[in-house]
Amino acid sequence: MEPSPARVHAASAAWLWVPSEARVLQAEDYLAVRFPLWFEHPLQLLVVRPRERDVETVLDDALERARTELVDGTDLTELVAWVRLDAPGGLEAALVARGGVVDETLDVLARALVDPPDLALPADVDVRWADDIETFVDSVHLNADVFGGTRPERAALERLFAGERAKLRSGGGGAVVAYVDGAPVGTGGITVAGPDGRLWGGGVLPEARGRGVYRALLAARLAYAVAQGCELAIVKGRVETSGPILRRAGFAPYGQERSYRLSL
Repeated sequence: MEPSPARVHAASAAWLWVPSEARVLQAEDYLAVRFPLWFEHPLQLLVVRPRERDVETVLDDALERARTELVDGTDLTELVAWVRLDAPGGLEAALVARGGVVDETLDVLARALVDPPDLALPADVDVRWADDIETFVDSVHLNADVFGGTRPERAALERLFAGERAKLRSGGGGAVVAYVDGAPVGTGGITVAGPDGRLWGGGVLPEARGRGVYRALLAARLAYAVAQGCELAIVKGRVETSGPILRRAGFAPYGQERSYRLSL
């Protein structure tokens, strides 16, 4: 049975990821974050949830504070603002009115984990969890290669690795890497949040697509979610690439989220 829209929308609204090394600008009605500079879009407005103020006032406040408080010491000139499933009415129009241009459109898809799919896995794809530093480095580098951004210095990843491995081993989730003939070609991640398995960062190098690599990454993450007792798998997949594969694996669509690029 497919999860209800209310169930999926609640899971989507609760899904926020802010790494420990990020700078956070938290207000009552918005959340802006400066991610590490190796990210494709380091400066992001993740949430806009007006309470007493109107959307335009909240947005202008968030943009001004991001300019003055989050760009110091960098050459950042753009901010990416997200329109989530629970975004208030008028947010997209306000972003466009301020010069916002659509950067990315994501399908929000989900499926129950009572009966995980049979994904017909390819025999020549080796899937490994990032339980050692080399595999962890491969996962981060692949993310940069597939989604954009720059590869971080190895020293920075070594500082993060112990915490990421501990989370993986304790059932909180982590990254998985696919290899073909010993070469890393794809990666994906999962975060366990109570009954929800949040699938993220699934991507495959262009030259390795069409041979089942993404399916192998998906199967590994779904198996991990089931092992941790998750009831729901939720993913925000790119419309052009992972979206069709996820639908064939039994994921149903529950809406779309978009990001807008704005000049600061």
